[in-house]
Amino acid sequence: MAAKDDPIIIKKYANRRLYNTGTSTYVTLEDLAEMVKKGEEFTVQDAKTGDDITHPVLTQIIFELENKDGQNMLPIPFLRQLIAFYGDQMQMIVPSFLEQSMIAFSKEQERFREQMKGAIGKSPLDVMKMATPIKALEEQTRRNMEMFQNAMRLFTPFPPLGSAPAAAPAEPARKETPEKPDDLQQLKDQIAAMQRKLDTMS
Repeated sequence: MAAKDDPIIIKKYANRRLYNTGTSTYVTLEDLAEMVKKGEEFTVQDAKTGDDITHPVLTQIIFELENKDGQNMLPIPFLRQLIAFYGDQMQMIVPSFLEQSMIAFSKEQERFREQMKGAIGKSPLDVMKMATPIKALEEQTRRNMEMFQNAMRLFTPFPPLGSAPAAAPAEPARKETPEKPDDLQQLKDQIAAMQRKLDTMS
């Protein structure tokens, strides 16, 4: 018997049906989406192998939601950038950056929701004041992207094409090796600074 705070187990069968072991009922992807919105923790397992397939199922939910009229949230430029990171040396940093950015956004959106509730029935002037937190959120997002780009530069030891001669002298090339530990330390410092700034947002 699973403990009360343990994630609910959703079993996925070969016929693609999903079974909620917590309620002993079959569910749909829409049901799982509602569980996410309610903050209910669950993991999805392959009914035959027992493998954890939560990630692909959540990705499938996003795909389904993005294909509903008026529901899509992911802009094309973002999708292109995200695809470009797959297989890139920056791939290992992207998940942490996105996760921390969404945590920070969630904190801000709770405050924005409260202001929305308070604005109901108020004058247009009071409603206009609500643009301030939106601008602050946009500014924080811009700063986050700047920090992320700075961290990315540490992973790119070579200048852009056309900004340097094609053949570098042999002597400077040999000197790059001992500098790499410093670059890695700078990257760690950048990520730590990013983490601290995101953690202080409330």
